[in-house]
Amino acid sequence: MIDYPRHDKYGWRRWVPSWKLATGLCLAFLGSLMTAGTIAYAMVGIPEQDKAAAAQNNVYYYDDGSQLAATGGEVNRQIISIDSIPADMQNAVISAENKTFLNDKGIDPMGIGRALFNMAMGEQTQGGSTITQQYVKNARLGDQSQTLSRKFKELFISMKVGTEMEKPEIMEGYLNTSYYGRGAYGIQAAARTYYSKDAKNLTASECAFLASLLKGATYYDPAGAADIDPKANARDNTERATKRWKWILGEMRNDGHLDAAEHAEAIKKFPMPLKPKKDAQLGGQTGYLVDLAKAYFISNNDGVTAEELAKGGYEIHTTFNKAKVKQLEDAVKKVRKENIDPKKRPEKDTHVQFGGASVEPKSGKIVAIYGGEDATKHFTNNANQTGAQVGSTFKPFVLAAAMETGVRDPSLGPDQGPDSRTRVDPDKSKYNGANKLKIKNYDGTTWENEKGEQWLQTNDGGESYKDITLRDAMVHSANSPFAQLGMDIGIENVRTTAIRAGLLKDSLVDGEVPSFSLGISDPSAIRMAGAYGTFAAEGKQSDPYSVTKVEKGGEVIYEHEAATKQAFSSAIASNVTDVLVDVVEDGTGSNAKLPGRKVAGKTGTTDGNKSAWFVGYTPQLSTAIDMYRLDDDEGNKDRKFLEMFGTGGQEKIHGASFPSEIFKDYMTAALKGEEAVPFPEPEPLDAEAVIGGGLPTPAPTPSDTPSPTPSQTPSQTPSQTPSQSPDPSQSCDRFDWTCDPTAGQDVGGANSGTDAGTTDGGATDGGATNSPSPSAGANGTQGNGNDGGGWLGGADS
Repeated sequence: MIDYPRHDKYGWRRWVPSWKLATGLCLAFLGSLMTAGTIAYAMVGIPEQDKAAAAQNNVYYYDDGSQLAATGGEVNRQIISIDSIPADMQNAVISAENKTFLNDKGIDPMGIGRALFNMAMGEQTQGGSTITQQYVKNARLGDQSQTLSRKFKELFISMKVGTEMEKPEIMEGYLNTSYYGRGAYGIQAAARTYYSKDAKNLTASECAFLASLLKGATYYDPAGAADIDPKANARDNTERATKRWKWILGEMRNDGHLDAAEHAEAIKKFPMPLKPKKDAQLGGQTGYLVDLAKAYFISNNDGVTAEELAKGGYEIHTTFNKAKVKQLEDAVKKVRKENIDPKKRPEKDTHVQFGGASVEPKSGKIVAIYGGEDATKHFTNNANQTGAQVGSTFKPFVLAAAMETGVRDPSLGPDQGPDSRTRVDPDKSKYNGANKLKIKNYDGTTWENEKGEQWLQTNDGGESYKDITLRDAMVHSANSPFAQLGMDIGIENVRTTAIRAGLLKDSLVDGEVPSFSLGISDPSAIRMAGAYGTFAAEGKQSDPYSVTKVEKGGEVIYEHEAATKQAFSSAIASNVTDVLVDVVEDGTGSNAKLPGRKVAGKTGTTDGNKSAWFVGYTPQLSTAIDMYRLDDDEGNKDRKFLEMFGTGGQEKIHGASFPSEIFKDYMTAALKGEEAVPFPEPEPLDAEAVIGGGLPTPAPTPSDTPSPTPSQTPSQTPSQTPSQSPDPSQSCDRFDWTCDPTAGQDVGGANSGTDAGTTDGGATDGGATNSPSPSAGANGTQGNGNDGGGWLGGADS
């Protein structure tokens, strides 16, 4: 009889292996690892830099499948020997990226460990931290996936490269395969691209700059890449590049690669590179379309970076409609040819720019843009954010906020919920439309900035409308009612409404200033067309997009997914549309009427007549057109938006002039043959009559018992002033206010003598007719988009 051991006799020890078994298992495991490592080491090959980049096109397609452009075809790379690479370039990357390069074994175990751990934890991976590892990564262009298997393979290749290749060979391979931006692979291509010289002729200063690009050209090329990321604009990129350039030169000095005299010479002046150049095939609108689609794809996929895309092999299917792109370009060309003559009016017609975008409201598809005269000559895409303020075209968002959020109860605190607010009916409500209206806080106290200066809101041409409904205020583009309405609602609520409609938060100015409601922000034409499209789509918001799908090797690697949100109720959207239809039918936008179909839209003209807009829509198409004057030379330190008084032979440029003419010509052609779809009838609003801007409360009817009208002015001023006030130093571009030292007098506005005001307005924005008042602009009445406003009082005014 077998005496089996009892479970309780041995307890937990029966599950513990003996030391002999444990030792054997460990040795076997280590042996298997060594065997696997030896096999892996033997099987991997050393990369060949001349095979690192294969020539492939990226092909872009219009929405009908026809080819828009094929970019690439030849990788911009020329292999040069280590003898042709300046020692300063080699030392720059050593000092900046891998100080132990000359002595290390080619790998950084700690860096590899971090990368493997991050991948195992599902976190973002990190690149190799040595020059050898970066060279291996650069050379293995066929597989850039961030996987454990690739990392292990890359590790063994790096070990083999570090063991079997000499350091000069590794450095040569690294600098010949690295990506420097602007399509340039390798140091020779970079030297030609950025400085139009051979690599061997680069200075120490230029080498330090090119080394900084290895950190990421998108964010360190002074030319900027704002189409990929708004943070990668030219100004911020230049600041980043300059900072890193200085740091690299400092490290080179610290590491003994530069002596004091050489460092002093190198750091004297930042070596600003040449401006980018585009291929001839990307001329006209093609380059703008390609850049927009490329930027959209890079920003909206999970794995393909700008560097990866530059290697080619992708098929990008866009939303752009070939016919509509040409129709928009033709409409702009017609206005420019007939009206803009720099030779005849060099001081008035130089640096004139137009921008435009056309979006399908229901889907967000960008069907057409106008980015400028020629993408190979004018590099900024004017359909993107340019800094041009939108003026009175911002007012519909204020109206939508009034209908939805409502105005605050003046007897309660500033933070109020829906129960204490009153939603505004645009027809029953009346606001004070007087010129030089003193703007109040929502509680009836006078608004003041941090200096104690008050705000007097002017209307274009000095027009006074007294009591006016919000519908009529929109039709005539009166400024005073909307400046006060925004304060009554709360600027933050207006800002939120604009964002929900589709504008980007970072395109809207900060601060709680009255002029916010009058268009001192600078959203792009694309975003303005998309946000107006939200009203056209009965309150449904779809972000504008330019790429439907991307393929590589016959496989779809990206496909756009619709994400429509109900930003506003159909009642609010239909009522905003109904008001904007009247703007076109009877107001400042009548120049944009389309034969046989209704159009909703709004004009906008900014302070100092520095930009003019028209944004409008039908149910099928929403289009934004803007016009401004701005020197193309981004290196010009005095570069700023210029006035347009006299431009095109007109006394003053308004949204109702050239922008609306372009809109009409384009929309007429783009919608030709399409059904004239009517707008939905305005739905009933759960809104009431609001009396604002200091107008007296209507007298009670005879059947009512009269009662004293309570004062809406508290006995003391609120203890808190706005957290941020406009910076007067920005008066040339954003805030063009004027201060009068005589406190207590009714100053500013129409006769202040300078560009009083900060909002939008404009003669065709601010007058009751479509032509500017004969005196408009002559006496300094140009408000920002609606002409105006000025300071009253204040010790520093």
